[in-house]
Amino acid sequence: MILSDRSIREAIESGRLGVQPYDPSLIQPASLDVRLDNKFLVFRNTKRPFIDVKEPADDLMEMIEVAPNEPMYLHPREFILASTVERVRLPSDLVARLEGRSSLGRLGIVIHSTAGFIDPCFDGNVTLEISNMASMPVTLYPGMRIGQLSFVQMTTPAERPYGPARGSKYGGQTLPTASRLYLDFQNERRS
Repeated sequence: MILSDRSIREAIESGRLGVQPYDPSLIQPASLDVRLDNKFLVFRNTKRPFIDVKEPADDLMEMIEVAPNEPMYLHPREFILASTVERVRLPSDLVARLEGRSSLGRLGIVIHSTAGFIDPCFDGNVTLEISNMASMPVTLYPGMRIGQLSFVQMTTPAERPYGPARGSKYGGQTLPTASRLYLDFQNERRS
């Protein structure tokens, strides 16, 4: 069951669903619009000859901060990480789905490659995996509405919710966060 605008508003106002900063005008009929923050992780292609998924990727990316009214230029086939202005905290019985705005999709902008699902008990700013599929550069501006979150009620609260107790890789993130896939391989070695 997807939460309606009224249910989203009630969940936020009661504190059951955390959204900071909260702007009621961002609530849509069945979703909450999220805005683009001003910090971006971009690849430095000269650091290594390839990406090894068993190694940390932090040194492959550089953080760029854009002034409030300054555009971020996203070139064709370019991929960057960004995050939402909003910090989201989900209870143990809700999941969220991140989707792009159709107006941006019609310009060739995709805001997530595969990470559109947000687990119960996630707490942090959502990292966006932004790609330009168009043949021309596109400008993105800090503070613009970049996507939307819909919230889905689970049948029961999660027995093993996302968080530190479960070894979450991205819980508590406040900035765009590079891949931590290498941690999967470290855990395999311990088994």
